[in-house]
Amino acid sequence: MFLVSAMHVKKLRLLTPGPTPLYPPAVRAMAGSDIHHRTEDFRSIYRRVLKNLAHFMGTAKDVVLFSASGTGAMEAAVSNLFSEGDKVLVVSAGKFGERWAALTRAFGLDVAVVEAPYGDAVSPEKVAEALGAEPNTQGVFVQATESSTGVVHDIGAMAEIIRKTQAIFVVDAITGLGTSHIDIDGWGLDVVVGGSQKALMIPPGLSFVAISEKAWARTQDEAGGSFYFNFRKYKEAGEAGESPFTPAISLLLGLDSTLAYIREIGPEKLIANAQFLACATRKAAEALSVQPFAKATPAGALTSICAPDGIDSGEIVKQFDDRFGSIIANGQGVMKGKIFRIAHLGYFDFSDLFGTMAGLEIILESLGHPIALGAGVQAVQQTYIEMYSNLEISD
Repeated sequence: MFLVSAMHVKKLRLLTPGPTPLYPPAVRAMAGSDIHHRTEDFRSIYRRVLKNLAHFMGTAKDVVLFSASGTGAMEAAVSNLFSEGDKVLVVSAGKFGERWAALTRAFGLDVAVVEAPYGDAVSPEKVAEALGAEPNTQGVFVQATESSTGVVHDIGAMAEIIRKTQAIFVVDAITGLGTSHIDIDGWGLDVVVGGSQKALMIPPGLSFVAISEKAWARTQDEAGGSFYFNFRKYKEAGEAGESPFTPAISLLLGLDSTLAYIREIGPEKLIANAQFLACATRKAAEALSVQPFAKATPAGALTSICAPDGIDSGEIVKQFDDRFGSIIANGQGVMKGKIFRIAHLGYFDFSDLFGTMAGLEIILESLGHPIALGAGVQAVQQTYIEMYSNLEISD
């Protein structure tokens, strides 16, 4: 009787590429949100958060922080830097590239799109070709990591091309930060957008932007840009340790906690953790005879996996929830029902992955996909042993 009852105890596990599992000390910190935002106590926290955000991003550039989801910061990049009729180029290889196209068109920009099929990435050469065809392009928009498909773009190579033009390079790194190497200052990236619900291990509701001098020179005044999302307002207020409008206090307290943790372990180790888990997941998929979806460079933030022939990925997603209380992500847009996505960013470790792969094996077997139980878990274990051994040698 005890064993039967125990099967009905299920812990909720977020295995999606956003929102992601919460860092427990951040959860406790968010409970202390009965603090006023126009006090010196809060100003000291706000200054520290901005400083540590820059450290997390690896930049000496100005960083502004919004109480909004990542899309709010994406919109800020458009409204502050571009005017109706400006010619811009959108690099699109998935659902969030399509969001850049929709967002820029919503502001009346003259949008050209260079795209690749889902699962591929747009090559830097295609970007160079598009810029050569329209030298008056004022901005280029791209995802560092396209989380709808699990691929990364070659941001460094694109930046080298764009630096030679007048265009402002705007990078959605909401999923890429903390999961892949992004050298904001070394590559000369102009606008880099991040969000709280990814590698930063707190709930959705905060977004932030690193802004270059080239981009600052293009910012518009309030009348021609944005009111709430005005870059200059946040820069000036941030220098005084404040937000120009009432901030999301609880989230800021949580962010302060996670940034302290990241500073302690080092941003590079947070990235390495995601990359290790992604590598192990791809090896496990191979062992289970399921095909990773990414045809281009696969992401560290998540792994997208093709559902076996004859199986709807939605059924795999449903069984993860029903059987184990685990939430994975279905495909988006045209890939819904065809792929499923498992995340590795932020507060994930190998123990999480051992359990996830064991659950996936049970689900695949129940759906008629021939596997050897334990094969995927063994691949993850072996990857862990190899990587742990290499880390001990390097230490």
